[in-house]
Amino acid sequence: MTEPRDDDTAPDLTEREKRLKRLRIRCWRRGTKEMDLLFGPFADGAMADLSQDDLDAFETLMDENDQDLYLWISGTQPVPDPLLPAVQMVRDFHNIA
Repeated sequence: MTEPRDDDTAPDLTEREKRLKRLRIRCWRRGTKEMDLLFGPFADGAMADLSQDDLDAFETLMDENDQDLYLWISGTQPVPDPLLPAVQMVRDFHNIA
């Protein structure tokens, strides 16, 4: 797999495509390998098909710190209600109960 690039300045990209590209880079460069492996494949496999509302929710989730995200996605800690739909999208993608 090729590493995502930071160059989203191509004039033929739509605003949504630019947003998806930026989010994909953020997903693969979280800071911890565990989160890269949870978010990166999700970005590659499911993110482009998200509705605008789901994409907004996922982008909000991306603002949280890796330690909390890992605990929420793994089910070790309860997920704050506003973030539950986005966490559930990632869990579902990875078949995490």
